[in-house]
Amino acid sequence: MKVLIYLFKVIINVIYTLFKCIPVQNKIIFLSRQRNSPSINYNIMIKEIRKQRPDIKIIISCKRLEKSISGLIGYAFHLFYEMYHLATSKVAILDTYSITISNLHHKKKLTVIQMWHAMGSLKKFGYSILNQEEGSTKSLALAMNMHKNYDYVMTSSKACAPYFAEAFHTDINKMFINPLPVVDRLLDKNYQKEVVRLLKEEYPNLKNKKKNILYCPTFRKNNKSSKKIQELIDSIDFKKYNLIIKLHPNSKVKINDPRVFVDQKHTTIKFAFLSDYIITDYSAIVFELSLLSKPIFFYTYDYKQYVNNRDFYIDFKKEMPGLITENPKEIINSIQNKKYDIKKVKNFQKKYIDIPKEGCTQKLLDLVFKNM
Repeated sequence: MKVLIYLFKVIINVIYTLFKCIPVQNKIIFLSRQRNSPSINYNIMIKEIRKQRPDIKIIISCKRLEKSISGLIGYAFHLFYEMYHLATSKVAILDTYSITISNLHHKKKLTVIQMWHAMGSLKKFGYSILNQEEGSTKSLALAMNMHKNYDYVMTSSKACAPYFAEAFHTDINKMFINPLPVVDRLLDKNYQKEVVRLLKEEYPNLKNKKKNILYCPTFRKNNKSSKKIQELIDSIDFKKYNLIIKLHPNSKVKINDPRVFVDQKHTTIKFAFLSDYIITDYSAIVFELSLLSKPIFFYTYDYKQYVNNRDFYIDFKKEMPGLITENPKEIINSIQNKKYDIKKVKNFQKKYIDIPKEGCTQKLLDLVFKNM
């Protein structure tokens, strides 16, 4: 296996050497293996770059690596596309691990900015969980140069910086303290109102006078959570509440209860605008949710198992800004009796999200333009 990986890296670097003979252009490339289309953070950035610097060419390289023969062949051809644009760009921005970024020998003129898709440091990832059930093997990570060649790594706060440095196995001086661009949207009251209006227009069933509870669990590889999700569903008084469930895009869990609203089209954050109460577990989305100053509850029915398989950077039971329990009835009880503290949510947000005066998008743009 190691021999094949070594040969692969030699071959792509030989080809990349030819691409590097082509002159550099006034160009930025956005890369992702998370999805086949730009994320909301990418779209915010792209819109502002086109507005402020129309002279800059933008390349979008978003493609999931599908585990099929056709998927692997298609991705192999896609690598050539990325290699050409990396060789001729001034700045590369990515939101996950990239084969081409980490394994190619780039021109010194290329600046690489890692804008990780999860804003804060809650669950351990990257080099922090090598050889664990939820992580990669150490041998594969080293062979594939996992998270190498970054000039800057974005992190949401000074409190999160040491954890991101550990996860990416990089110098803490490369940490760029700046939350994701989406934060600017989350704090825009007019944007929130418009999203709520459009959702209610699209889904008339949510126009009733009931309070909305949003459940957004993290991704689990084992997909054995259906029974526990059903326990939560059965705890809801549907005469008083709507239950909206937003599963992780990679989740294979199926929910067929007609009482529940399950969406696979819109982002979790959009439904968070619409919701009065939010239930999650170990999802890093808690950082974004904290900006909304709404009651947050943590349904942690597999806490011990999750700690053994993944663990956290921060003290989960001490830091999470809401009730933590494996009993869904306890959560619904707290909602009904208004047993929650919004001040804890606000304090959590202040500690883990350092919002710059100029805005998160603009601060990142300033870094990008400086390196153009």
